[in-house]
Amino acid sequence: MRIGLWMSAILYITNLFPFTRQWSYQISNILITSFTSPILTLGKNPYSLTELIVLVGLLFGLVIFAGTLTNFLRSRILSFTVINRGAQEAIIILLKYGLIFIGTLVLLQIWGLDISSLTILASALSVGIGFGLQDIAKNFGSGLVLVFERPIQVGDFVEVGEYTGIVERIGARSTEIRTLDHVSIIVPNSRFLEKEVINWSHRNPISRLHLPVGVAYSSDPKAVQSALLEAASKHPNVLQTPLPLVLFKEFGNNTLNFELLVWTTEPNKQFLLKSDLYYIIYEVLKQREIEIPFAQLDLHLRSGQLEFTPEMQLALIQMVERLSNQESYIDSTDPIERGTEGVDI
Repeated sequence: MRIGLWMSAILYITNLFPFTRQWSYQISNILITSFTSPILTLGKNPYSLTELIVLVGLLFGLVIFAGTLTNFLRSRILSFTVINRGAQEAIIILLKYGLIFIGTLVLLQIWGLDISSLTILASALSVGIGFGLQDIAKNFGSGLVLVFERPIQVGDFVEVGEYTGIVERIGARSTEIRTLDHVSIIVPNSRFLEKEVINWSHRNPISRLHLPVGVAYSSDPKAVQSALLEAASKHPNVLQTPLPLVLFKEFGNNTLNFELLVWTTEPNKQFLLKSDLYYIIYEVLKQREIEIPFAQLDLHLRSGQLEFTPEMQLALIQMVERLSNQESYIDSTDPIERGTEGVDI
């Protein structure tokens, strides 16, 4: 648009003066010829630059129309239905790309472009697209698999590698995950199919959490079990069906190791739930005088007599004599010890 405004201003100014009017006509004829003369022939139909620009504008308008329509459908219709969020997003994605595909075919037919004439061009570009855009094609295919098989859905709480968060959007090429810190992570779709993904919300949102606890060796295991179960019963987000469970894991180096197993329907809040439970566990163990030890090391020195061999005794005597001789030599050379004889005052 900026270039067009500059060209229009130049042509208008040059057309005002007689000696530059001829240049204005020549430039105008060159521009008109450039935009109206055929530059591409598909089949029997020639197409000019202006016609191609109009076609690109119509296709761009089609994409905007499909996005606006699907957003209206999501916010005004599907949001009031009983369909879950993942199914709503699947319907939106299929409808959006279906409208774009069908609309593109209709526009090309109305424009008079024979679809069969594009087969030669498509075959010529297929090798280049296969090598240059293979990652995009792989991610696009993975996106279709995610939409149809639905191993993950919008709203699921997932772990992908080092990232943990809620799935906000499943696109054609990538998926958006919002972490617990409200940071959006864009993950390629192929990663969900090539690597292991933990989906805490898949089919059954009820999940079990593990909380390891270590106590001193002087503690009664039954009392520890009762204390941990009491702590689990005090939290409202811990399910009582299935019941919480306490496992005696092992005899550790410094502690008796237990593990508290609890069930929850909100796995996306598991970090807050674990923190609350540890607060409660600490208070309950403190009330019942159950010690939580820390790692420590006891060093015991055995008492007795240290015996020396004759060789060791001789070596020690020689070392003591040598040290005493050195001290006597230092004392004899000290000017303070020698006094002030021979010094004129």
